[in-house]
Amino acid sequence: MNTMNRKEHWEKVFKTKSLDEVSWYEVVPETSLSFFKESNISKSAKIIDIGGGDSFLVDNLLRLGYKDITVLDISDAELDRAKLRLKDKSKHVKWIVADVANFSPPENYDFWHDRAAFHFLTDKQSIDNYVETVQKSLNKNGNLVIGTFSENGPKKCSGLDIKQYSEATMTNQFKMFFDKVKCIDIDHKTPFDTSQNFVFCWFKRK
Repeated sequence: MNTMNRKEHWEKVFKTKSLDEVSWYEVVPETSLSFFKESNISKSAKIIDIGGGDSFLVDNLLRLGYKDITVLDISDAELDRAKLRLKDKSKHVKWIVADVANFSPPENYDFWHDRAAFHFLTDKQSIDNYVETVQKSLNKNGNLVIGTFSENGPKKCSGLDIKQYSEATMTNQFKMFFDKVKCIDIDHKTPFDTSQNFVFCWFKRK
């Protein structure tokens, strides 16, 4: 699926589904937040959340006092919904509409977080572009946290094919530029009372 088709798909999703009608709905993303806590990064660290428009991670990071947060998403509708939710606080966030498969970061970051986008990249070129973008835009010793559907998770999401990962395949994908800190498996409970298995991996930029 090319960038234009991906964008059209996600714009339709977020114009037709309410906040709690999507599988990733989670008011307090505890797993993601645990990595921020464990990394002990500064409250002034530069953070980017990939595919994070409709996620409550930004709300929680602002509440915890982080001051330099960028949220990237392919969907204008999704980011607009997040801005409305945050109200005046949205002015303290940098918002970027882009497809991460061909994203050119405007600055370097200390913490790159993605629990939404990476598993939707299914062709080698898009995956290679992603890895190259992360390694170029993450500062030395910067943190990379990616949550993807595991080999025990769904094979599709929102009607799209995804790529499943294990700790081994995720580590192998990033080993050229990153050292693994740890990986964990978690079961995410959806609003529909179903469970989705994820693998979250935390890396440090070499």
